Amino acid sequence: MKLSTTQKIVAGVTVVVIAILFILMMPAPLPVDTEIVRRGVLTVRLEGEGRSRVKERFTISSPVNGRLERILLDEGDSVTSNAVVARITPPSLNTREYTRAEAAMRSSEAALGAAGARERQVKVDLEQARRKYDRYTVLFEQGAVSKEEYEEVKAARDMLAKEYSAATMTTRSSRFDFDAARAAVDSALEGSFFEVRSPRDGLVLKILEKSERIIAAGTPLVEIGDAHDIELVIDVLSSDAVKVAPGMQVVIGEWGGGSALQGRVRFIEPAAVTKISSLGIEEKRVNIIIDLDEPERRLGDNYRVQADIVLWRGDNVLQVPVSSLFRGDEDWEVFTVRRGRAIVQPVTIGRRGAYEAEVIDGVREGDLVVVHPTNDLEDGMRVKTLKGR
Repeated sequence: MKLSTTQKIVAGVTVVVIAILFILMMPAPLPVDTEIVRRGVLTVRLEGEGRSRVKERFTISSPVNGRLERILLDEGDSVTSNAVVARITPPSLNTREYTRAEAAMRSSEAALGAAGARERQVKVDLEQARRKYDRYTVLFEQGAVSKEEYEEVKAARDMLAKEYSAATMTTRSSRFDFDAARAAVDSALEGSFFEVRSPRDGLVLKILEKSERIIAAGTPLVEIGDAHDIELVIDVLSSDAVKVAPGMQVVIGEWGGGSALQGRVRFIEPAAVTKISSLGIEEKRVNIIIDLDEPERRLGDNYRVQADIVLWRGDNVLQVPVSSLFRGDEDWEVFTVRRGRAIVQPVTIGRRGAYEAEVIDGVREGDLVVVHPTNDLEDGMRVKTLKGR
């Protein structure tokens, strides 16, 4: 059947209209952000928040009961070794307290005498044992005595050396006890000041008792330390702490300075502590102690810091953005863009950094992957890339 010219025109217009309607009714390509699979440096870091602290902090406490004078030092003042940091006036003793204190002094004096006698006796025994050991050493080398006899003499000498060391420490402790007991009944101290002195040079970090008042023995008064000899304490989850080893590099940021500081892990504390997170979850956390490579004088005691511990670093590593990964039925998957369509591609992932992950298998260098895939994106869907080409 031969169509007329009018019928041909009508048929052509109909086909064009149907094609236009089909195009208009087709869903528009879904806009997606993309990144190129590339090779480069991959760093695996462990992030942790912590604080700075003085390495050697000395808390000076009151050795006696009494009235504390107002401490004239201020926080940040420099002090030298043996400098007076506080003055305390001990209370007067009544008759019963004096009798008891005097008896304690006599007892400590007798204990000091006994300890000294014991030390002298052990010293004599040790000198004899050393001379005997020297003789047996010569005889053993000549084959005149057996090895068992030689080792018995050596063990006896070593045992007496340890006993002498213990006796010396006992004598020293007894002397301190006697001095303390004698000071309690020394009438010359009645109404006089007891001066509390600094054990070393440093800065006053904190004054715990500023005003004049009655205090008990053992009351903390002042904290002293070298404010420029700083270490960092970062607490992390115990499951993350097992990945950390001494000597690992640390990058310290958000401490207030212009550039990041560099440091090294010195020590991982062996015991975890229980803390409650901001979400109310009970966590086991471990302190990581970090030394700075270079001192930073602007960093003081108890300053907040943010540290990144470098757990692993690799060069020329094939990697994809972590934001492109999602869980499939069995393993990790990504959306690759091929000929304008998003294709689901299973991948095998190795080490993961904060923003990039190592790819062992599944994609190649130069492939285009979708980052932040939405729930609307499906396998085979037409997409429009916004970046990454």
